[in-house]
Amino acid sequence: MSSEDVLAEVGPRLRRIRKERQVTLAALSEATGISVSTLSRLESGLRKPSLELLLPIAQAHQVPLDELVGAPPVGDPRVRAKPIVRGGRTHWPLTRQPGGLQAFKVLEPQRKQEPDPRTHEGYEWLYVLSGRLRLVLGAHDVVLSAGEAAEFDTRVPHWFGSTGEGPVEFLSLFGPQGERMHVRARPSSGT
Repeated sequence: MSSEDVLAEVGPRLRRIRKERQVTLAALSEATGISVSTLSRLESGLRKPSLELLLPIAQAHQVPLDELVGAPPVGDPRVRAKPIVRGGRTHWPLTRQPGGLQAFKVLEPQRKQEPDPRTHEGYEWLYVLSGRLRLVLGAHDVVLSAGEAAEFDTRVPHWFGSTGEGPVEFLSLFGPQGERMHVRARPSSGT
């Protein structure tokens, strides 16, 4: 439904709500401070609704603004990801929108691989859920355990995968250059 269609339905909805409550235009005008003629033009569709007009009407009728404008209900927020297998690694996309920040749950099987560092534009954040993840980043070669995180600029040569000791499950967040994750931890008690 286009925004024009949504706006066209506001007037009749305003009239219906007012009549259901058995409120006259004069009484609504007194309650909102909006002139009778403006209210009449809103209901007939001769005047486009604005936030300045709809807020006092919503307050007078004691209804959410969404009810006046007929906002569509919020859809189910759950992401029902279908696994994608690439190079033996299983990825579950956790974001629906292409572009911008992307999130994946990843399962890397147990295997020994020779690191093959690559570079590309962007910024990545990794969080290990279970197992151990080997990360080669520039001159660093580190192993992350469950509960550990790493973040890095992907223009630095990097590679990550199994240590060969078992499978590893981790979260990967990737975004275009300049988008960085900001992880804040609470200070431990007693410090």
